[in-house]
Amino acid sequence: METTSTAQVLRALRLALHVSFAGLLLLGVLRMASDPPMKFAWSLCLACLLAAVYLVGTVWENRYAHGRSDRNPRFLAIPWLVMISVLWGALVLMSVDFISVVFPLFFLFLLLLPRAVALACVVVMTGVVVLSQRLHIGADEFTSAMVYGPALGAVFSVIMASSYRAMYQDVLRYQRTLTALENTRSELARTERAAGQATERERLAREIHDTLAQGLSSIVLMSRAARSSLSEVDMRRTDERLGTIETAASENLAEARRFVHNLSSPALAVPLADALRQLSERTTEQARARGEDLTVTFTEDGAGQAEFAQQTVLLRAAQTLLANVASHAHARQAVASLSWWEHEVSVDVVDNGVGFSPDRLPPRDGSNGFGLPGLHERVTAAGGIATVESAPGDGTAVTVRLPLKPPRPNPASSLVDPALNSTEPQSSPDNDLSGESS
Repeated sequence: METTSTAQVLRALRLALHVSFAGLLLLGVLRMASDPPMKFAWSLCLACLLAAVYLVGTVWENRYAHGRSDRNPRFLAIPWLVMISVLWGALVLMSVDFISVVFPLFFLFLLLLPRAVALACVVVMTGVVVLSQRLHIGADEFTSAMVYGPALGAVFSVIMASSYRAMYQDVLRYQRTLTALENTRSELARTERAAGQATERERLAREIHDTLAQGLSSIVLMSRAARSSLSEVDMRRTDERLGTIETAASENLAEARRFVHNLSSPALAVPLADALRQLSERTTEQARARGEDLTVTFTEDGAGQAEFAQQTVLLRAAQTLLANVASHAHARQAVASLSWWEHEVSVDVVDNGVGFSPDRLPPRDGSNGFGLPGLHERVTAAGGIATVESAPGDGTAVTVRLPLKPPRPNPASSLVDPALNSTEPQSSPDNDLSGESS
């Protein structure tokens, strides 16, 4: 607000400068109206020429300042001042009535020229005013007021021009600061937009990995198993495996349609314990259909309720962990547990498989998918922690803990169509871990 007021004051001062120049010049012409016609005609011509030169310069500068002209008139400032000074000097030599025009000229010199040069010009012009009065009035009528009057006017002009210049520099600094802030804000907006896009891509990648990719992996594995049983002319087992493939394909088709519809993670609308129980049962069924001896059991300890987003994180974590058990652990038994505590909820997946060395996990890249690194990112983003305990030959235990928050109502229904709730432990086609990932 203060800087805006300063800019308004500067505009008012510039307008006052132009108006005073035009008014004083016109006043000088009117006062010469009683002079001889020839002298008046010459004075009028010089005054009109001076007004035209002044008007051209100010209009050009104003158009450039407001962006209506690309040509900067700054390089013509000195020639323009010289022309104005010469024309004014000629008028002053013809009549003392034009000496008052010097005051707006003081401002022009002080604003357009370097300070030392401008002060020298002001002194010279003040001397011209005093000398012209001495020439036109004569020695008898010349008084000391005709000396200190222009001198005081010159001093006052210097003070006003200095104040104007200081305010103008303040406005320039403000404009530069504002431009820098706008550029910084634009850059920050671009950075935040890029970060948001990266975060959204990461979220979608995790969702696709934990749902569609694992489902497709299950279909691939079951297809191989069906081909094997078909080659052995075991039609009963082949039919069973084809049925499992059809079920997995239907569920993943529903999952894909849900992604296309709203590009968000599928809604979890059954209780978390039921979803985990279904997930455990589905893992066992698919393992048996592939001819593997894996049994997954589910247990729940305590009771509680978590936020919808937290339930989704826990379900996705269990899907990833059980998919890794089915793909890499070579286990016969696995237990998925849901435990409710006073201030947190946890999901544990424990198996008796081959185990692995947690400190030798490869970093996540395009070859090893998301797996445990992606799980850690998802859980950390939700404010929780994921711990892994494993050793070669000793099985694996993974715990995911989230702090409990006041649950918010699920925007979906309290019941879910099982076909839309992808709670199967789809195996991951990528090698999430070297050896085993839980």
